[in-house]
Amino acid sequence: MSQARFDVVGIGNAIVDVLSQAQPDFLTRHKLAPGSMTLIDNAQADALYSQMGPGMEMSGGSAANTMAGIASLGGRGAYIGKVKNDELGKVFRHDLTAAGVAFDTTALADGPSTARCLIFVTPDAQRTMTTYLGACVELGPGDIDAKVVADSKVTYLEGYLWDPPQAKEAFRKAIKIAHDAKRKVALSLSDAFCVGRYRAEFLDLLNGGVDILFANETEIMSLFEVDDFDAAVPLIRHRCEVAVLTRSAKGAMVVAGDKTHMVNAAPLGKVVDTTGAGDLYAAGFLFGYTQGYDHATSGRIGSIAAGEVISHFGARPETALAELIKRHL
Repeated sequence: MSQARFDVVGIGNAIVDVLSQAQPDFLTRHKLAPGSMTLIDNAQADALYSQMGPGMEMSGGSAANTMAGIASLGGRGAYIGKVKNDELGKVFRHDLTAAGVAFDTTALADGPSTARCLIFVTPDAQRTMTTYLGACVELGPGDIDAKVVADSKVTYLEGYLWDPPQAKEAFRKAIKIAHDAKRKVALSLSDAFCVGRYRAEFLDLLNGGVDILFANETEIMSLFEVDDFDAAVPLIRHRCEVAVLTRSAKGAMVVAGDKTHMVNAAPLGKVVDTTGAGDLYAAGFLFGYTQGYDHATSGRIGSIAAGEVISHFGARPETALAELIKRHL
């Protein structure tokens, strides 16, 4: 892969996470589907927050978590996302840049506050998310740094960001810049409910717009409207250069043309919180991909990175992933 200033630039929702342990009946009372992501407004966010148990705040956002993982692996990452110039926005920027990720998107001076995601972790380690997008919806084509995109081996797009109309135009602009520069574009489907809202548009993106697709088994089944994972695999084959399909404890499948690579899960301890598992799998795979590793090895790196993040609360690594890779790869 040709030389570039960055290995990966991630474009996504800049969100501060608030994690709290919850019982299943809490989800039932608030009509939250276990394991889902629900968009809420500011009033709903305030109401839910007031009823949460003790919380732990940390910077999150799917693509931002992936970029933090890239940096922890020793890769060169950049990020494009919108925060407000408020306290949470400053926390988000500090956390990401301290992790080693370049983040220069201009903050909002006024308007919606920095986004936050309330995450309820049930005893089975499943996470259910409610998200107030806030400043994220203000991300538009003008925020896409053409020099950064053109000088990144891969531009990684977060499916969650497909909700705001301006962000769609930002994505399309980034895709064109990347492909004009002979770079690769990756897309994460993010959530089955997200796929349900934008199935036709995501399928259209696969027609030449996306080179690398990340999806879990529920998302890929939703994309093709099938009830069986094995039925979805041939439908994604040849639709893009590589499809990385994660299956939790069953590991992952990397589909590249006529080839299929099975990758075992790599648990590094007790599963505590699955928040960020897919984000960190993408980080590991993209790190391997941009460093010239084969698809199977890249998948193994993804599995190790995901194994680390599910062993503790929070969606970003607590252990230097570069050291884990040396020990476990």
